[in-house]
Amino acid sequence: MKHKTISAAKRGHHLASWIPGAVILAIVLIIMAFVSTWLRMHRATAYCANSVSCIRDLTGQFEPGKGGVFMGHQVNLPASLAALREPRRVLGDTTASKHIFVDLSTQRLTAYEGNAVVMSFPISSGRWHVTPTGDFRIWIKLRYTHMEGGSKADDTYYNLYNVPYTMFFYNDEVPKSAGFSLHGAYWHNNFGHPMSHGCVNIRPEDAGKLFEWADPVSSGGNTTYPTPENPGTLVTITGTTPDE
Repeated sequence: MKHKTISAAKRGHHLASWIPGAVILAIVLIIMAFVSTWLRMHRATAYCANSVSCIRDLTGQFEPGKGGVFMGHQVNLPASLAALREPRRVLGDTTASKHIFVDLSTQRLTAYEGNAVVMSFPISSGRWHVTPTGDFRIWIKLRYTHMEGGSKADDTYYNLYNVPYTMFFYNDEVPKSAGFSLHGAYWHNNFGHPMSHGCVNIRPEDAGKLFEWADPVSSGGNTTYPTPENPGTLVTITGTTPDE
């Protein structure tokens, strides 16, 4: 009996000495998980692709007589973009699921209806800030919008009016307030190469086709929000933007 009593006491001592270490390890793991989650969220929320005005201009309205500034140069809005009309569903309606894929490695966007490719064209992703990767949903479509950001100190400042065919996207880690979008870009013609501050730049003529095709379907006006019956198209961004 005495031997058993001693063995039980030893087991109790070993257990008591083990418990504090396990608790400390659990606490450390919880803290590490919290920090990892916070860093992911902070990276998404600390930067806005449209960092000065961000997403404050959601009217979708055209501002006459305004072009903008990009990388220290004055840029003018092409006349062809000065009066965008209500999009026509030129590609027809479909019951097949729509999906937009952006490959940062090849700087290319491909749109699918089911398994069929509807369109594919070059894009320009983030050069001065990374374009986020993952699965996203379009949460608003704007015929026009005003974008401003970058820095005058390092010559990356931009202030662009009437940015055409803008479709903002988001997910649980990249909130709407981060200001990332697919949009037409009239201030450069270097598509197929990184040229943005995090958004996905598209040739205006390609952006117009994508805007007409992608959901939510416009019901008229310059701003369209998705609804449960008219949800935003799924956007998947993969790959790594090349260093150029």
